[in-house]
Amino acid sequence: MSGLSIEEVRRRHRLERVVKLASNENPFGPSPLAVEAAKAALSASHRYPDAGLALREKLAGWFNVRLENVIAGAGSEGIMADIVRTFLADDDEALASQATFPAMRVLAASRGVAYRTVPLRGWSLDLAALADAITPRTKLIYLPNPNNPTGTIFTASEFDDFYKRVPERVLIILDEAYFEYAQGHPGYPDSLHYRYDNVITLRTFSKVYGLAGLRVGYGFAHQDLIGMLLKVKLPFEPSSAASAAAIAALEDREFVAKSLEMNARELRRMTAAFRRLGFAPLPSEANFLMIPLASESHARDLFESLLREGVIVRPLKSFGLPSCVRITIGTPEENEICVSALERILKMEPARA
Repeated sequence: MSGLSIEEVRRRHRLERVVKLASNENPFGPSPLAVEAAKAALSASHRYPDAGLALREKLAGWFNVRLENVIAGAGSEGIMADIVRTFLADDDEALASQATFPAMRVLAASRGVAYRTVPLRGWSLDLAALADAITPRTKLIYLPNPNNPTGTIFTASEFDDFYKRVPERVLIILDEAYFEYAQGHPGYPDSLHYRYDNVITLRTFSKVYGLAGLRVGYGFAHQDLIGMLLKVKLPFEPSSAASAAAIAALEDREFVAKSLEMNARELRRMTAAFRRLGFAPLPSEANFLMIPLASESHARDLFESLLREGVIVRPLKSFGLPSCVRITIGTPEENEICVSALERILKMEPARA
């Protein structure tokens, strides 16, 4: 799901400069403290990792929960795979929204588990419709907040109303990969305030912490759920270097604050620039913007035109939104390159937003 690489696009179009704004990575890289910690951990690479124990202890203290409530793994997708293997059987079904991160759909299919969806409502997850769709077979409901690829959120009051309608036997995954970007929104429901027995929180070091290449994710849940997941997960993930980097990244508050401030500033600037060019990006609580276009062919043409200009964005057909593209917020220089490329494209061809 990482999309086209910079090197692949450079070779295909014979370009010297390529900007990747497709995978919602932190454009400022990893924390320098995280890099140093990972380097130090490499000297003990002949030893097996501690299965994430040190990282789990750090996370427990950081978020004021017990160790028994924390799991760490190879990215939040790795933990999601453990959840599917642990809790879903042949006759169960997973429930989600139509246009959202496709990992759960792929993981359910890998186990032969039914995967049902409901449409978005105004580009946002329709929690009421999801509650209506629960059947006796429903075992798991997947709720990303903010949603990828729309960048929209559901509020605390919406989640409260939804939760009242969910049977205790149904697991709820609250995927908060973009938690740090959205936490300042007054209506955002930090899932750690919902310590229900059937709620599993998933978060990641791949976004604001800049460790996408090291694959480190973590989660919080009732100790019984975590205990079962620990029996299923691979024994030596995350790696020693990844764990060390994640622990150090948590401590680098200055790096995180700088990344969040720059993202907020550039998100506003890019939103204004896209609107000036005739597009209608959705309001976003994450580090990306989604742009709806007139049709699938328009979205495909814009994606291909930007590739030829050396700018990689994400077409969203695989997400269930074939007439949309998603653009990650990059550095100021990368964002300016993107906007300039769009201006050149639109001069050659009328805006089709």
